[in-house]
Amino acid sequence: MDKKVKLLLVEDDPSFGAVLKDYLSIHDYDVTLSVDGEDGLEKFKADNFDICLSDVMMPKKDGFTLAKEIIDINPDVPIIFLTAKNMREDILTGYKLGANDYITKPFDSEVLLYKINAVLQRNSNSSTSSEYEDKEIYEISNFKFNTRLRQLEVNGKMHKLSPKENELLKLLCKYKNDLMPREEALTKIWHNDNYFTSRSMDVYIAKIRKLLKDDDDVEIVNIHGEGFRLLVKD
Repeated sequence: MDKKVKLLLVEDDPSFGAVLKDYLSIHDYDVTLSVDGEDGLEKFKADNFDICLSDVMMPKKDGFTLAKEIIDINPDVPIIFLTAKNMREDILTGYKLGANDYITKPFDSEVLLYKINAVLQRNSNSSTSSEYEDKEIYEISNFKFNTRLRQLEVNGKMHKLSPKENELLKLLCKYKNDLMPREEALTKIWHNDNYFTSRSMDVYIAKIRKLLKDDDDVEIVNIHGEGFRLLVKD
């Protein structure tokens, strides 16, 4: 039997925390629930966790402070923030601290499960392979992508990419078959997360889809409100 993933859930709303703990436990996670940041830190120190889910606005110690202290203890433990706020400043703060993802309440519980699994998969892969590291050349299905020269070759057709097309496709390739978070792409490439930059990214996604249309084994899928996946058929 596979060992269960140990998950620290830090949520100050007792009703929501209890429901979420039960839901995650049903899906085979070993969940420890904490009701505030101080208690969360003590529980983290007392056990070995594979991942942490933390609310941001909490009494005694907020989620950002807790995350910083957790990262100081063990920088390899991934952190996902749960929050009722969807402000650009909070998203930037979370990623700058080293958070792996961010989900805004109310959220689809299945999306949260997907995010947890995706973060754990990326974390596992990053410790065992170079799949998620920056590469100069990506060869995926029938396309070859040179990130340094900004050149994309699809079935023998060569395309020169703009700087933003290049960075966006590179990020999609790094997250191949995984969720590329919308917020991460916007903050890394556009350095801003607002309505206008979000629409701009959608335009660039459409351009990249058009360039890849000749490769039948590759598809860019929109995960509504969350990001995109570069799907590659086996």
